Amino acid sequence: MASHADSLPTGNEIIDLRRLAARELDHLLLEETVEWDQELDWDFSKSADLVRRYAEMRALGGAALMDRGEVAGYGYSVVEDHKGLIGDIYVRPGWRRGDAEIRLFRTMLDALIGCPPVRRIESQLMLVEQEVAKAIQRERFIRLFERVLMRFDASNELPPGRSLPSGRFRIVPWTEQYHDETAGVIVLAYANHVDSQINDQYRTFAGARRFLGNIVQYPGCGDFSRPGSFLAFDDENGGVGGIVLASFVSREVAHITQLCIVPGAQGIGLGYELLRQAVAGLRAAGALRVSLTVTTANRGALELYRRCGFRELRRFFAYIWEGY
Repeated sequence: MASHADSLPTGNEIIDLRRLAARELDHLLLEETVEWDQELDWDFSKSADLVRRYAEMRALGGAALMDRGEVAGYGYSVVEDHKGLIGDIYVRPGWRRGDAEIRLFRTMLDALIGCPPVRRIESQLMLVEQEVAKAIQRERFIRLFERVLMRFDASNELPPGRSLPSGRFRIVPWTEQYHDETAGVIVLAYANHVDSQINDQYRTFAGARRFLGNIVQYPGCGDFSRPGSFLAFDDENGGVGGIVLASFVSREVAHITQLCIVPGAQGIGLGYELLRQAVAGLRAAGALRVSLTVTTANRGALELYRRCGFRELRRFFAYIWEGY
């Protein structure tokens, strides 16, 4: 990301993140880790370690909010081919006044927009408040998609759902050998779906494979859980009808990272059965709570999760900018 500075009131300034050593971010990252635990029930420490590692190499693009030599906020971004990703924006609670978060967000967004290869920017920022999101939308031509973080008490069991068509589906534990089949399900399930507007990796087989690789291998996405991940073969047509994937995002909390059903297998209870088996597997693996995120425009999925006992923990936004 190109260097970009912007003056803030009361002597604050925004600088290029690469000007800071990892040790200068320590206090901020510790505060962010505490807030992720308190507000999101999520262990941010592995992501914080990655930030420190790349910051130490001065290889992490982004911006930092400075107040008289103290780091009050930061955000980081990456560029992948034509797409910019804002991975995180965090301002310490004592500095969330005025427009500090807005200016930090704007600085990062404008730097990515000014990067020649970038034609699309994506971001999902669970700790950024609604007022900041709305202000950014007024200033820049971005689309907002409201999403919900939901949580389920894993001590409760999901009861068996309606019976699936006899002999049609075989639900098996997910393994790496099903990587390509899973990518194919994602592309089919999200065709013309609101979530494919939020994440363009859902639109192509190559993108879906990369997305899966991140879920399974990237520490910032949590520790992938095989006991909570399943794939449903559809013996009626020889394909795969649906998948559920999960990761542990803290020692006691698992997160459903993906639950999707291909169009020909929707509406018959397969999604519920995959969710039920995932929760049972995660409980057996030690999960006390299970979380997931869902786009509010996806009303069918939102209502399903509510009926299953998932309760709203926090609302946030996905941000999309596209150049023309």
